[in-house]
Amino acid sequence: MISGVFRFSGMYRSLHNTSYAKLRYGRKIVAIAAFVGAVLLSGVGSSVLAQNGRAASPAGAAAFATDPARDAVLKSYLQKHFKIPNPALIELGPAFRTRFDGLLARQLVVSNEQGQRVTTTLFFDKNEDKAIIGQFIDVGTEPWGRVNMGAVSLDDRPMLGPADAPVTIVEFADFECPFCAHAFSMLETLVNTTYKGKVKAIYKNYPLNAHLWAIKAAEAAECARLQNPAAFWDFARYFYTNQGSINPENLQQHVDKLVNSQKLDRPSLKACMDNPQTEARVKQDQLDGNSVQVTSTPTFFVNGIPVVGLPDGKILEFVIDSELGEKPPSASAH
Repeated sequence: MISGVFRFSGMYRSLHNTSYAKLRYGRKIVAIAAFVGAVLLSGVGSSVLAQNGRAASPAGAAAFATDPARDAVLKSYLQKHFKIPNPALIELGPAFRTRFDGLLARQLVVSNEQGQRVTTTLFFDKNEDKAIIGQFIDVGTEPWGRVNMGAVSLDDRPMLGPADAPVTIVEFADFECPFCAHAFSMLETLVNTTYKGKVKAIYKNYPLNAHLWAIKAAEAAECARLQNPAAFWDFARYFYTNQGSINPENLQQHVDKLVNSQKLDRPSLKACMDNPQTEARVKQDQLDGNSVQVTSTPTFFVNGIPVVGLPDGKILEFVIDSELGEKPPSASAH
């Protein structure tokens, strides 16, 4: 549970399976506090939980030194696992022994750049390679939660950026999703400006059942792409910009307007939209999303690393920079 909150990337969903990222950090902190309170009430290790901002220390217990190298590995793992852009936002307090043999505890503080802080307790073993923060995590495993994208159809799909870019961002999105609209401009900036030549983006349609015109819009954009690959992105930009004025009844009028402005062949595009194969391609994208546990839009996979919801730009930069092995653009500018 708490992992979704710590990610700062919007793991919670609304009733429409959209992103939690629009909610304020304060609400996330309240959610974490509620979780910690539940643990306190459960009585599990309650004597070692942090209270009133003080370190997680059982009464009369003395702190003991931990291995700085292991601490660094643990901190790096937590940063990647929870997608925290800056390691300085993670603080590990002194370690103490709990009443459970072999179980150690220390205070964990995670901050954001607005100065808000969340305090909870990290339980771990003596080797610091197993930990519990509301969930069990194996620090010895790959921290990103990277997904094997080998079974996902990525060929012959809308793409921005050079085909040989070292970082691939696969986005599952919905033209009727307001959070996808915000993410679209962010994605274009990352590909065309911030990481020009280093990142490519592949768009996968994931129209949600609650959105009434999203499937037909996806089919229209796909048919436009088949006539002119660049036209897909113009269709996408138009749909996202004009979400508030589009409905199932007037969608075709908007499509016809786009066809004229893009100088596409209207009869061919209409025939393509009516072709069952077009619907099947959109359905294949949805099935691909299901195969990698996509349940909401937007969902990104950065070289297979999942980033769910509308992320802060710094989170995507952190993941991309880690894959490129580079400093963030903001850091290199100083």
